[in-house]
Amino acid sequence: MRLPLLRWTGPLAVRAAVFITVMCCALAALLGVLVHVSVTNQTVGEARDTALARLREATDAYEAGDPLRRGAGVDPAGLPERLRELAVSGRRGTMVADYEGRPTMWAAGPAAGGRALAVRIDHTQGERTIDGLDSAIVWSSALAIGATLLVGAFAVTRVTRRLHTTARVARRISAGDLDARVGDPRALDPSRPQDEVASVAAALDSMAASLQGKLLAEQRFTADVAHELRTPLTGLHAAAELLPPGRPTELVQDRVAALRTLTEDLLEISRLDSGRERLELDAEPLGELAARVVRGSGTDTRVDVVRDARVETDRRRLERVLGNLVGNAHRHGRGPVVLTVDGPVITVRDHGSGYPEYLLAHGPQRFRTESGTKGHGLGLTIALGQAEVLGARLEFANPPDGGALATLTLPQQQQQQQQH
Repeated sequence: MRLPLLRWTGPLAVRAAVFITVMCCALAALLGVLVHVSVTNQTVGEARDTALARLREATDAYEAGDPLRRGAGVDPAGLPERLRELAVSGRRGTMVADYEGRPTMWAAGPAAGGRALAVRIDHTQGERTIDGLDSAIVWSSALAIGATLLVGAFAVTRVTRRLHTTARVARRISAGDLDARVGDPRALDPSRPQDEVASVAAALDSMAASLQGKLLAEQRFTADVAHELRTPLTGLHAAAELLPPGRPTELVQDRVAALRTLTEDLLEISRLDSGRERLELDAEPLGELAARVVRGSGTDTRVDVVRDARVETDRRRLERVLGNLVGNAHRHGRGPVVLTVDGPVITVRDHGSGYPEYLLAHGPQRFRTESGTKGHGLGLTIALGQAEVLGARLEFANPPDGGALATLTLPQQQQQQQQH
């Protein structure tokens, strides 16, 4: 079961916390072992020196025939066998072992007759000292690890929170909000120390500002070109109407009409790009609206109303979207073309070769077509832009059985169901 993480916590914070914890535990264990070994060696060494000093005193007393002190004796009970064997072999040694349930430091040396002379010293206090030290090491290490982890987590989460903010702004920019900025305090104040997160935030803000400036310049250029073309096109259209009837005149008039359509499309795109479009809402029956769009297109598109609905929408914009989808289906696909109304969902399906891969992956792109047929590639771009203004979702797909499918889903809150 995964533990729930805070909304701004990501893998980086988790990994940093794990790394800090592991390093703290490793450092605490290393220091604890060093301190334990050092103190144990010192404590045991002092007890060993004391035991050997008493063994020398006992040896002198034994050799002088004097009575031995308490805790000293020849072949005493409880003497560890290994230490006895060492003493019988003619050497002296010490060993810590339990005697009557208590830790005891033994020291033994050779005695006459192949026996062992030994002394014992109570080592309880030394063991208590070592045990107390071990407990202190464990508790102090735990407190140090906890404090370090809290401080490290606080420092890491501050960084990850700033990274999360930067990533959120980047997603907003990717979604089209070019006014979004990180505004990192460190990046805005040059007198403050600049870290890597501040550098990334400043670079992202700079990129967004540059991108916004270029797009605005492009939008202004498109709008200015379209506006400037309107006047000469109007005169050109009027002049074409005065030409004598004939095939050349028809060709000229056809090209002038195409140029006028392109100009109007560019103007419409510039208005959509500006983001200042306003809706004129009214209750519209979708079945009747779809039939009207098909009649206006002059095509043999079939209209299927599975479930009619009345919606609060902008009729002109919705007709523009459906008209462009129907026109694109006939221009780049093959019949039969079917427009289906199912409540707030409207689909346009043809049976051609389907949408190109770039369109499915990245959406419609201006002035790009791959079917080889006539057109300037703005129809689906305009349809997508108008759908966004309507608050609708326009999706493109290629059904498994072939053809192209465009699905327009109108906002649910604007829907008023009507039985058909």
